[in-house]
Amino acid sequence: MKYLLMASFLTASLFVISNCARNPVTGKKEVVLMSEAQEIEMGKAADPEVIQQFGLYEDSSLQNYINSMGQRMAAISHRPGLEYHFRVINSDVVNAFAVPGGYVYFTRGIMAYLNSEAQFAGVLGHEIGHITARHSVKQQRNQILASVGLIAGMIISPELARFGETASQGLGLLLLKYGRDAERQSDELGVDYSAKIGYDPQYMADFFQTLERQSAQNHSEELPPFLSTHPSPEERYATIKKLAAKKKQELNNPNLAVGRNEYLRRIEGLIYGEDPKEGFLENGVFYHPPLGLQFTIPTNWAYQNTPQQVQLASRDGKALMIFTLAQGKTLDEAANNVLQQYKLQLVNSNRTTINGNNAIVMIADLQQQQGSLRTLSYLVQHGDNIYLMIGVSALNDFPAYDNILASSMKSFRTLTDPTMLNKKPQRVRIKTVGQTGTLQQVLRFFGVADKRLEEHAILNGMQLTESVPSGTLIKVIGE
Repeated sequence: MKYLLMASFLTASLFVISNCARNPVTGKKEVVLMSEAQEIEMGKAADPEVIQQFGLYEDSSLQNYINSMGQRMAAISHRPGLEYHFRVINSDVVNAFAVPGGYVYFTRGIMAYLNSEAQFAGVLGHEIGHITARHSVKQQRNQILASVGLIAGMIISPELARFGETASQGLGLLLLKYGRDAERQSDELGVDYSAKIGYDPQYMADFFQTLERQSAQNHSEELPPFLSTHPSPEERYATIKKLAAKKKQELNNPNLAVGRNEYLRRIEGLIYGEDPKEGFLENGVFYHPPLGLQFTIPTNWAYQNTPQQVQLASRDGKALMIFTLAQGKTLDEAANNVLQQYKLQLVNSNRTTINGNNAIVMIADLQQQQGSLRTLSYLVQHGDNIYLMIGVSALNDFPAYDNILASSMKSFRTLTDPTMLNKKPQRVRIKTVGQTGTLQQVLRFFGVADKRLEEHAILNGMQLTESVPSGTLIKVIGE
C-alpha cells in the first residue's frame, strides 16, 4: 500500500516555549514557539513515521542521487549547520515536502514528472527553503493547521478527520499549507539555491506548469501544495522566470546547467503509478496480490492507499472508511481492541461469514463534544490475519451511508484471478527518438495508446503538437 502526504508537519505532542529568534533567511527577529533544538527533535520524531507510512523507494542509486544533490544545496543554504536528510519515498502521488529540522522527502511520483536536473534542483531548493526560513515552525506558532481530510484534495468534517488521526498515528503529518508570503519566499530560495550549485533556475517555473496540467488531467479537487491557493500558477510562473533571469545576471553565468538527459537516465525503470505489490485499484475494486484479497470500493468515493491502510471517503466529506490490519489473535480479541483503541461504545455485534471468511460485525458509537459518531466495523479472519474494515459517519448522517459501507465490506473475498495476482508495475522507460516528428507522432511510434497521449505529454513536460528532434530522450510508460 502507499500513502499521500500533501504537507510538511508533525502534530505529535511538542514541548514548546515562546521565544524570539532571528530568521536565518531574512535576518529579522520573529516570535516562535520552539527553539532550533526542539525543531530538530521534531524532525527526528517525524522521520520514522514518514518512512513507516510511505516506505522508502527501493532504489539505492536514486536515494544516493537525491542525497548528493540535497547535501550540495544544503551546504550553500542559509542554515548549513543543520544535519539534512533527503529521501525518495514510495508513493505515486506527485509531491515533495519538508519536515522541520532538516528532513526533505520527494515521492517517486514527483520524480517521474520532473524532466531535468535543473527542475529537480529548483523543487529541492524550494523545499529546503521551507526549512531554512522556518516556515513550518511559524505555522505551528500561528496555529494554521487546517481541518483537512485524509484523502488527497478532500475536505472532510473535522470530527471525521480527528477519528482518522486516531486510526493512523502518522496522519498528524497531513496537509499543512503555507501562506502566500512563505510560498513566494521558498520560490525565491529555490531559484537562489539551485543557481548557486550551477543549475538554470528558470526550469523550476516550467515544472509548475507541468504540475498544473497533471492536476487538471486527474480532476483533482486540489492542486499540489506548492500550487494551491497561494499565488496563482500564472503569477508564480512569471515571477520565477523574472527571479531566474535576475539571478543568472547576478552570477554572470548565462550557461547554467539543465541536465535533461542526465536526469532522465537516472529515472529509467522508475515505478510509475500504483505498485501492485502494495495493492492497487482497478475498475472500482481494490486488489492486494501479496495478501491475496480484494474488495470493492463505493462508487465515486475518494481513495488513498498507504502502507498501513486503505482510506476511502465520500465526496461530500461526510463518511470515511478505513481498511487495515486488526490487532489480536482471535476475532473476539480484535473486536475488543477496536472498541478500546477508538474509545467506542458497543451498540450491537454478531458473528457471520463473509464469502467463506469468519467475521464479526459491530456497530458502535463515539461520543465527543462536537457530536456523536457511529461506526460500522467488519473484522474478517483471512488466512493468518484479521482485517478491520471500519466505516464512520456522524450519527445523524449514518443511515445514508450504512448500506454503502456494508456493501463494500461484504465484498471482501480471496483474490484468485491470476491476471490480478501476477500484475506487474508500470515503469518509466526512456526512449531515444529516431526520427523528428511531433510528440504525438513519436509517442504513437512507441506504441502509446491514444487515450494516454495527453498523460504522456504532461509527463514529458511537452505539448502533443511540439516538434521533437531526432535523438531526443523521452519518457514512455511500460512494464
